[in-house]
Amino acid sequence: MASTFTKVFTSKRTVGILSLVGAGSLATGYLMHRQNVSAGSQVRRIYPASAEYPDLRKHNNCMASNLTPAIYAKLCDKTTPNGYTLDQAIQTGVDNPGHPFIKTVGMVAGDEETYEVFADLFNPVIKERHNGYDPMTMTHPTDLDASKIRSGMFDERYVLSSRVRTGRSIRGLSLPPACTRAERREVERVVVDALNGLQGELKGRYYSLVQMTEQEQQQLIDDHFLFDKPVSPLLTCAGMARDWPDGRGIWHNDQKTFLIWINEEDHSRVISMEKGGNMKRVFERFCKGLKEVERLITEKGWEFMWNERLGYVLTCPSNLGTGLRAGVHVKLPRLSKDPRFPKILENLRLQKRGTGGVDTAAVGGTFDISNLDRLGKSEVELVQTVIDGVNYLVDCEKKLERGQDIRIPSPISQFK
Repeated sequence: MASTFTKVFTSKRTVGILSLVGAGSLATGYLMHRQNVSAGSQVRRIYPASAEYPDLRKHNNCMASNLTPAIYAKLCDKTTPNGYTLDQAIQTGVDNPGHPFIKTVGMVAGDEETYEVFADLFNPVIKERHNGYDPMTMTHPTDLDASKIRSGMFDERYVLSSRVRTGRSIRGLSLPPACTRAERREVERVVVDALNGLQGELKGRYYSLVQMTEQEQQQLIDDHFLFDKPVSPLLTCAGMARDWPDGRGIWHNDQKTFLIWINEEDHSRVISMEKGGNMKRVFERFCKGLKEVERLITEKGWEFMWNERLGYVLTCPSNLGTGLRAGVHVKLPRLSKDPRFPKILENLRLQKRGTGGVDTAAVGGTFDISNLDRLGKSEVELVQTVIDGVNYLVDCEKKLERGQDIRIPSPISQFK
């Protein structure tokens, strides 16, 4: 990976700054201090911070657990260089007290600098959400070498489909909660321009939500590719649905096994998937596609947001690091009724959802099982965790079919 200094020096935003201030000492100072991003202009306030502090007494999210009056007072008058404020970052968590059983994050980033300017709040939120990962003292590994994967073929009598997804952000452009219309359209242009250079099994086509015909829309719905306008209050209160569907679209390869969403929750969501249980092949395509897209974007003078502490930078702190979710749809009708099932998942660092996504019910004992962690372990490690864990779940299901007992495995560690 390039150093942070190199990444900033080559970013589009820095080019603009250099053109404004010249290539003298001021520009050099900006570059050298990029690790400690300074805030932009101060927020003009009439009332004191104590009068503006939100009422979080009934809230169940990570932001509410970590935002003290003192931290609010320290940060509420700061902005990022793009003008993004603390109140904008926490608005979704203020408006949505949280799920009674699932603790949500409660805040989002409006640009890459958000994580630096408001680090006094983001860092403890990250530590809580990512099971103790400390961005002040720890570094995040990245590994896209799919040849390291072992036993990546599941029993297809149980595993119906396999999928790996992540997100990528374009450095120098604001993230979806805060981007302007022009920035959103620029994200679309940059990503689509890169995707048009893909060849071989990755070659495909882009479908703009604005220009899509009814027939194309229906086909994408039938293929389960089309993402809808955000309706969840968690997203709308964060500003995700502004100007919909301007600047949004979907790209997929000709085989419909490599898919990219543009300007949904993140600048881009990259997905590799196929029916059946060949997770190794899905991950190989995922790694190959990501590397090719990054190469093509870099050739055009752009780059992804990344740093060694947070890994790949995305809108929601929950997706920092790898941003990766490797999942399978797997039939577990007997195991899912066993009272030990939740503890088995916890110890294997896995999570379950219904096959329709978050907050949906399982149908016929079929679940979407994926990795629980995103930050602190590499892509290879997380995919291997899913492979090993799902194989264990399938083995338990087979034992229950035979009337044999199962055991709860020893917990695996999150960090090395």
